[in-house]
Amino acid sequence: MITVVGTGTGAPVPRDAVAGAELVVGGRRHLDAVRLPETAERVVLGPLAPALDTVAEYVEKGRPVVVLASGDPGFFGIVRALAERFGSEVLDVRPGVSSVATAFARAGLTWDDAVVVSAHGRAVRTAVNVCRAHPKVAVLTGPGAGPAELGAALARTAGGRVLVVASALGDPARERVERVSPAEAAARDWGTAVSVVLCLDEARALGPVRTLAGAASPPAGWALDEGDFAHRDSMITKFEVRALALARLGPRPGDLVWDVGSGSGSVAVECGRLGAAVSAVEKAADGVERIRANAGAHGVDVHVVHGAAPDALGGLDDPDAVFVGGGGRELPDIVGACARRARRTVVVAMAALDRVPGVRSALTDAGFSCDGVLLQSSRLAPLPGDVTRLAATNPVFLLWGVRNPGFREGVVQ
Repeated sequence: MITVVGTGTGAPVPRDAVAGAELVVGGRRHLDAVRLPETAERVVLGPLAPALDTVAEYVEKGRPVVVLASGDPGFFGIVRALAERFGSEVLDVRPGVSSVATAFARAGLTWDDAVVVSAHGRAVRTAVNVCRAHPKVAVLTGPGAGPAELGAALARTAGGRVLVVASALGDPARERVERVSPAEAAARDWGTAVSVVLCLDEARALGPVRTLAGAASPPAGWALDEGDFAHRDSMITKFEVRALALARLGPRPGDLVWDVGSGSGSVAVECGRLGAAVSAVEKAADGVERIRANAGAHGVDVHVVHGAAPDALGGLDDPDAVFVGGGGRELPDIVGACARRARRTVVVAMAALDRVPGVRSALTDAGFSCDGVLLQSSRLAPLPGDVTRLAATNPVFLLWGVRNPGFREGVVQ
């Protein structure tokens, strides 16, 4: 049997949990904090694979093993690795209080509606995008993905967030819980004691009572009617086009989507409703205000950039997916600039047939496989006498490019 004990957030380790252990594995601070059997071998956790190999030697001989872990080891913890290697039936897991639960308790907040994302051993960009898209997020930090890195990224696009940095949770002498802005977090050296960072949009942090824990449930539908958005002179991506565009964009939590030539922001808002972080680029001042109003009306946070592409794209983080609307002569250049930075896909909507070859070339030249359709729809419309006709909408070309296999993060091939 492998006994896995959660510790480090204030709960003492039960003495019976380690009694009789012949091997004890854990971080140095955990091993130093617990009175262990004098005859037990100790392994300080560093790289996981060698430690698991040592555990395997003891398990094969039927010798008792104890693993000490932080907080709740079944929550983004070592239980997963142990179960995959040895099977869950040999694990006796005794959870402590997770650092996430402790941090929210220190902040005086519930966390049934929080999104939890791990940046430990992972790129920080996913955590940043989740923090931008959701009002209440807990980030499990790691080297190169701590409060400073998180704050630096959020300061550029979501500077109004509040970061609650919780360090050395459960240690009476060292525990600190500090509230800072993203810019303040970026300017400090936080050391190695940070347990978790909470990212809060305080205007939305106290949401309604929920019955499902975690991120808000996805919307019941998408491709909303044009009447659900403020727009000028019907200058809005029609819902039929938007439905296919969203299917090709595939927005999801952790993604960043650009909506370039955003207009009313209908695509940006729909991507936000589906859990993605969104940057909307719009050159018209009244359009910028319209995007912000539509985002607010639908309860999503859209980072709006007032400027013309491609120049306005320079200060943005690289996107997972891009939607480009419009049809000017510069469209192929804009699509090319977007495609060179997109990690997954670019979707382009245009009315002019003349723009299709240039956009196609821009996508294929950037290493994308390209496909597309001409969308022509007719909607039911009433006629006098209680009869119905079909009213044709303007045809729209929708092209999309998908990055070819072999693309590596940070490298466009």
